[in-house]
Amino acid sequence: MAGRYQVTDGPEPSAAHGDDRYALDGRTGRRVLLEGLDLPEVVVADFYRADQAITGRWLDPEGIVAEVAAAIASCPEHPRLRQAYEVVAQDGTVWISGELPAAVPLAQLLSDGRLAPFRVAELAADLAGALRAVHTAGRVHGNLGIDQVLVCEDGAALLGGHALGVAQEALARALGGSDGRRWTDARTGQAGVRAERWPPELLGAPGVAEQPADCWALGVLLFRLLTGYGPFPEQSPTALFAAVRAGRPASTEGCGPLRPLVDQLLAADPAKRPDAKAIRVWLTELLATAPEPYRPDEEASSLPVLRPARPLSVRRRTTAEVVAPEHTAKHARSGPAAPSPVLLVGGVLTAMLLALAAVVLLGG
Repeated sequence: MAGRYQVTDGPEPSAAHGDDRYALDGRTGRRVLLEGLDLPEVVVADFYRADQAITGRWLDPEGIVAEVAAAIASCPEHPRLRQAYEVVAQDGTVWISGELPAAVPLAQLLSDGRLAPFRVAELAADLAGALRAVHTAGRVHGNLGIDQVLVCEDGAALLGGHALGVAQEALARALGGSDGRRWTDARTGQAGVRAERWPPELLGAPGVAEQPADCWALGVLLFRLLTGYGPFPEQSPTALFAAVRAGRPASTEGCGPLRPLVDQLLAADPAKRPDAKAIRVWLTELLATAPEPYRPDEEASSLPVLRPARPLSVRRRTTAEVVAPEHTAKHARSGPAAPSPVLLVGGVLTAMLLALAAVVLLGG
């Protein structure tokens, strides 16, 4: 592909996009992930010429490739950002090559059940750090969602999908133009019916996502990880858009200690949402109060350890003086006579009987 990438196999079943491919970079020798964006076929006809046949061609990818290349060049390097390397167009598809780390998709972890609040806070702190790096560079990520987050071997979150999001937005504008309905339909076809991609300020007229839209997406993602479902109905675009416009998210009661943050991030007014820096500060303060180690299956009543209901028996310990051998020999020669073995045995037996009686009496 593009004279550089040798496709090896398809993606895992849990991968975000059906057009993704694993490949080997012929120049660097490293394995990469190729994210594909299919371009539609545009019908071309000249209605002023009767002999003009209707033909089809792929949408010109030049503008989309240029926008994605600029995004890749300006995206900062950050340990919590999955890097994109190059964008190429071939046979009606725009391909973006990117980093392929040893990691597990976040969606796979959620399939086993909702995550514990403090674990979600750890992942959210990583994602907030990644967003802050993107925003500091003057850009908007625009594609934060569960399908774009990987969990690495060390447990840290890795955010990808920035270049793909830029390609999707560029394609939606190319197809929809200035018509709000056509733009919405085209963007729905690219972004899907996911509340992360549809903050209130992007509903209606064509617009460009700004940085508060990323914070909205993080709030939706946190709600999804904490409860197992989205804060808005997602069975259709109509239902999703109506609920978002009305500001009717589902109750955030199930978000536990993260509820105050989720409420702020889902604010309809973009100006009322905290920025990435404030989000990370808030999460850091929350994690400072987290139990260590955190075990979600551990009941609060197990700490501290409860004493048994029966009375405690007192075990009396006899003291004995430990002396050096030469000190013992000196007193054996010049001191009083040592007690006889019979008296020693009798004293030991008497002490044992007294101790046993005490245990019986105290123990009932």
